[in-house]
Amino acid sequence: MVKKVLTWAGIAFLIFFVAYRPNSAADVFKSLGGGVMDIAQGFGDFFTSLVA
Repeated sequence: MVKKVLTWAGIAFLIFFVAYRPNSAADVFKSLGGGVMDIAQGFGDFFTSLVA
């Protein structure tokens, strides 16, 4: 039950954040995407080093 409430609260906050602060929301998602790309690049470099 708690997980369901927290999930819906998170979705509501996300919608509120995007609706009232679209530029800030875009910056947050850009930085998260950049972090994911950095991690993926690190894994790629690691496995390339293992093979080479």
